[in-house]
Amino acid sequence: MPSSHFNVEDYAGVILVTFTDSALLETAIIDQIGDALYDLVETQQHQKLILDFSHVKSLSSHTLGILLTLRHQTHAIKGTVLLCGLRPELMKVFKITNLDEMFQFHADDTEALAAFGIKVK
Repeated sequence: MPSSHFNVEDYAGVILVTFTDSALLETAIIDQIGDALYDLVETQQHQKLILDFSHVKSLSSHTLGILLTLRHQTHAIKGTVLLCGLRPELMKVFKITNLDEMFQFHADDTEALAAFGIKVK
């Protein structure tokens, strides 16, 4: 699933998706990302996902909708989505929308991987 908008790494069944764009604002790009993320869960049946936002400076409400749908799909197969690397201004968006209660957040990918029992250097 090559994309110029994110990288995917598999750590013993834990899928780390690192967004490479600094802004997730364009509907067409967000839909493309959403389709790729949904494929990880629906088709490939991955139950452990980490989404790394460390490069992202801004995102749209459409992005939040994609994340909610992904969370729902992942929970349907008894999986978990963790978010990491969110800048304070993005975390504020999650708090304002009460989405901070629906997701688990970690400071960085190393901490998020550790939450799934994966240790990296």
